[in-house]
Amino acid sequence: MFVPLVLTDFLDRAVSLYGNKTAVIDGQQHVTYSELNQRVNQLSHGLNHLQVKKGDKVAYLTPNSLEMLEGFFGVFQVGGIMTPLDTNLEPMEYAYILNHSESKVLFVDESLYSLISPAIHEFETVETIIVIGSVSETDEYYGYNKWIEAFPKTVFNRIELEEEDIATLLYTRGTTGTPKGVLLTHRSNYLHAMSAMHHLKVTDRDCLLHMLPMYHVNGWGSPFYYTANGATQVMQKESDPEKMFENIHTYDINVIHMTPPVLGSVLTYYNNDLEQTKQDVRVVVAGSVPPQDYIVQVEDELGWEFIQVYGMTEMSPLVTISQVRSQHHYFSKEEKYVTKAKIGYPMIGSDVRVADKQGHTVPFDGVSVGEIVVRSNNAMDGYLKNPEATSEMIKNGWLHTGDMAVVDTDGYIQIVERKQLDYDVTSKTDATR
Repeated sequence: MFVPLVLTDFLDRAVSLYGNKTAVIDGQQHVTYSELNQRVNQLSHGLNHLQVKKGDKVAYLTPNSLEMLEGFFGVFQVGGIMTPLDTNLEPMEYAYILNHSESKVLFVDESLYSLISPAIHEFETVETIIVIGSVSETDEYYGYNKWIEAFPKTVFNRIELEEEDIATLLYTRGTTGTPKGVLLTHRSNYLHAMSAMHHLKVTDRDCLLHMLPMYHVNGWGSPFYYTANGATQVMQKESDPEKMFENIHTYDINVIHMTPPVLGSVLTYYNNDLEQTKQDVRVVVAGSVPPQDYIVQVEDELGWEFIQVYGMTEMSPLVTISQVRSQHHYFSKEEKYVTKAKIGYPMIGSDVRVADKQGHTVPFDGVSVGEIVVRSNNAMDGYLKNPEATSEMIKNGWLHTGDMAVVDTDGYIQIVERKQLDYDVTSKTDATR
């Protein structure tokens, strides 16, 4: 039996199994999965009213929020393509991305409206702007709450989706290059979610703090696999350590995703204030190689579990995980820390090799250097309107990351040199790419 792998399945599962469970906490807003589903239906009815069709791009410029999470599923129901935008760009950069993507509708948080207002006259395809948080409307935009309340909460008659349909469009770029739009299908996102939820041990008992922006490198796919498992998702709009610890205590947070620079600020805050927390927390880290002392502090001082992952936007994004495998249980504590500082081994569904210039797998000796290449169901469909860049990235069925690495005698991969980062236009700071 063939059943298409489409991302709307994940919310359906959560509503069916966890309808009365708290799905999202965003400030004073607390909604259950059933209520989230109703809001998603309202959004889909609204997008349908705006004549958003299958394949149309719907852009979001917002920090972590209830509205952004419901945006993923509301856009999918009408067959649209979710296009999240970085919150740190210049006005004309937004104009370029919106025009290149041919986005039809733009949702923007009221606090960020000033970022796009100088460039509105340059928008070529955006027909409607809706401002989240605004209680008023103007000739330029609608206010989100008033707009969405005009539409019913009833079940939306979904557009039929195929697993090869594009689900998300995310922009990456080199430090001086033109942004490239990464096309990810429902299938690639779905299979990535299935792999990630296994390796990250996601369950319905989880309470995730969305500290990593959901626009950042596809949010590491977190809106999908935490929703599928009925986890509670708490929105944090800034990477503020004090607010993070407050949220941990208030909501019993037990899992957080972050980059090494953010983790560094968390540890600095903890060391300065000697904040005590007794919760068991899984800290999932990616973006750059973390200092080994970060791992020591996380596990020995905070008592949390440190998990490093690796990937890039073009892979949906995660393809390796660094946890000490059971056959290496005899490692000393120091050896375990050294191992966790590496990017680890392939996640389920991804074939990850370190290859020399001839394409041969390098010896597992911790010395021989090669490029990390990946073959995976998670891989992108390609770059939007850029076949040349696509063919440069994917050669002979393998995606070439440009990252140089070695593999130790136990099979753990260690990066020795990263390619000039394609800073995700979802983050100018630090990304898995």
